[in-house]
Amino acid sequence: MLTLVMYHYVRDLSRSRYPAIKGRRTDEFEAQLDYIQRHYSVVALRDVLAASRGELSLPPAPCVLTFDDGLSDHFDTVFPRLLERGIPGAFFPSARPVRDRIVLDVHKLHFVLASTADHDLLLRDALQLIASYRAEYELPDEEDLCLRYRQPNRYDSTTTAFLKRLLQHALPSVVRERVVDMLFRRYVAVDEATFSRELYMDRSQLRTLLEHGMEIGGHGERHEHMGLLSREQQIAELCATRSFLNDVFEDAVQDWIMCFPYGSFTSDSIALAADQGCRIALSCAARLVPLPMTSGNAPLLLLDRLDTNDLPCSADAAPCEWTRRANQGPLD
Repeated sequence: MLTLVMYHYVRDLSRSRYPAIKGRRTDEFEAQLDYIQRHYSVVALRDVLAASRGELSLPPAPCVLTFDDGLSDHFDTVFPRLLERGIPGAFFPSARPVRDRIVLDVHKLHFVLASTADHDLLLRDALQLIASYRAEYELPDEEDLCLRYRQPNRYDSTTTAFLKRLLQHALPSVVRERVVDMLFRRYVAVDEATFSRELYMDRSQLRTLLEHGMEIGGHGERHEHMGLLSREQQIAELCATRSFLNDVFEDAVQDWIMCFPYGSFTSDSIALAADQGCRIALSCAARLVPLPMTSGNAPLLLLDRLDTNDLPCSADAAPCEWTRRANQGPLD
């Protein structure tokens, strides 16, 4: 079985300005790398693609490390540690933060949530702002929103998960963007361009990753739920993603990798990505990938990923269920 592991924030949380951000502490990351190197063989996605074509064989218990969103954490914290260990990683920046120095809505919301412990108050503020747009836009009423979206998820309380759903996909994009921006200004209160420069890698840093054998793939232009976009919007998002990668690679990319934001996609998304030359796409369903795999006539390889929280953060930890399954064979 092939294991892919997904990371986002990796930083010294206790000494950062936002210690409540949901992320992996630096010491936890190092300990998890110890665990992974003890129980897995870390490989690159290009090796996975080659294996699917019958061009090489993967080692026992292959594992791919993936890092979403193009965060500066990945250059400052992750990259040196991967380089020291001689293992590859795959990094997936969205285009607009690098190109335009904006902060993506998904990250504005993360830092809003990290800026206050009172998420009940934050939810009330968000609902009041949403209500102010009901005269201008056709929006569900508050009761309907609660019935449809107010449930916990794997990592968040009911209130926090509800806030994320409201402001990531439940409302029209124009309303979501305005509400998130107002909350960001209210709770985080920093200049967006300055914050963006601190939060994300730039082109030079991405190219440095490439020069040292790391992989760079696409993560959309605006980190949109691809599965909620029209066909035309998906085409535009994929074209912009490939154009961005052409710029980073300083060449026309071939057999590139798409990491679907939020793991959101449809059959259209897969076909359209393949039309743009994408050969591997990543989701975020918590599943292992059966081996051997073959690309055959499929438009691309669609690979699921575990979250970093699914694996232990100790070199001495007993193999967890995911690790045992990765070494023993197919999942039930």
